[in-house]
Amino acid sequence: MNPASTILHIALCLVVPLVFHGQGQHFEFEFGKEWSWDLTYSDQQGSGQDIKWLNVNTEPETWATNEEGVICYGNPIGVVRSQKEYENFIMHIEWKHMEAGGNSGTFVWSQAIPGENRLPDGVEVQMLELDWVNLNTRDGKKPPEAYVHGELFGVGGVDIVPDNPRGVRSKSIRNLCKPRGQWNTYDVVCVDGVVKLSVNGTFVNGISKSTQKKGHICLESEGAEIHFRNLRITTLPPNPN
Repeated sequence: MNPASTILHIALCLVVPLVFHGQGQHFEFEFGKEWSWDLTYSDQQGSGQDIKWLNVNTEPETWATNEEGVICYGNPIGVVRSQKEYENFIMHIEWKHMEAGGNSGTFVWSQAIPGENRLPDGVEVQMLELDWVNLNTRDGKKPPEAYVHGELFGVGGVDIVPDNPRGVRSKSIRNLCKPRGQWNTYDVVCVDGVVKLSVNGTFVNGISKSTQKKGHICLESEGAEIHFRNLRITTLPPNPN
């Protein structure tokens, strides 16, 4: 292979469309790993199961992959969903925005059916870039920084009780979020209607008494480029009641 061909080959490997199966809007791809809690310390653990994601209302061009993980380009607004539904679990996910004021998030316990604004129900774990507050100043007042930093709230008719109320939403008690271009780590514990969120290694937010306690996980496309990597889901025993 000549040098020019080698450079082209490397460039194509760095950022390429995901390999989709299906036609039209019915595409799917794999991203992340799933483990069962009872195998966590077992020799049967292996490398985990691949997590399959199905399109809900985006486009094949909305998503791509590189050597680190998944890229969402943000348009159109919508979601992809996990093939499986999850009840009690721990989710580790790393993300970084690439645009000032970028908007995105992940949904847990979702039915993954689009509503009027193209987003589904569930409990949203907010991922907003730090400049969002500067770009959304009204009458000289900035929104609270905590809004961009891991806010938790019920959507699509799902009710919750916030640990740190900001109206019906729960805001973070500390701002530990990193700006665009830098990776953030979310560890999300979801058990029996309770969600606890750790941002970059510190618990900062939570909700309880969610009226929906089982469903799909969704990755959100909401107008801005965001990258995801190192997704791991550890399933926990379901509520026996």
